[in-house]
Amino acid sequence: MNSNYQNFVPLKAIPFVEFLINDHNFTLFIVNQRETKHGDFRKLPNGRFQITVNNNLNKYQFLLTLIHEIAHHVTHQKFGRVKPHGKEWKMIFQHLMLPFLHPDIYPKEILPFLANYLKNPKASTDTDVNLSLALRGNVAETGKNFIFEIPLGSLFVFKNTIYKRGNKRRTRFECMNMNNKKVYLFNQNVEVILFEPLKK
Repeated sequence: MNSNYQNFVPLKAIPFVEFLINDHNFTLFIVNQRETKHGDFRKLPNGRFQITVNNNLNKYQFLLTLIHEIAHHVTHQKFGRVKPHGKEWKMIFQHLMLPFLHPDIYPKEILPFLANYLKNPKASTDTDVNLSLALRGNVAETGKNFIFEIPLGSLFVFKNTIYKRGNKRRTRFECMNMNNKKVYLFNQNVEVILFEPLKK
């Protein structure tokens, strides 16, 4: 399953990705989109190691996710059981990402946000709104909108629930769940579907 990863990463990143895959003993599976995660790393019951990455990511997201998961693997090999996204993982992730921080691999529109994120990487790139938007080229998935594109007071659907977009509070948007009337805060990089009632 490792062979087709080359279609999923930037061309100039292939040699170093190939080196990492050969150097660290794991199996890579490219899988269908999962709502809750971009990728994962696990040790299988037979003692082998497996990394999975979602197939719906663009090349820049895919590469970052793959290196994120390889960093988990290397951290496990070097330090055993430590916090999943603790200081050991952060150090290794930063080290593994350094060769990819290059304009031949990541466009100049993404590089500053990526470099800033890597100063103190978090469990998910989605928590870094600026990086998340830059990685997607500020374009939402087909048929969806970013929350900041939804007009104030309009209805939208998120995870099969209808919300009403409210005011922006610093970096997030207040949105009312129309079922329970509670207000939830949405990051501006969340992708939602504009709700259009059926016309009679």
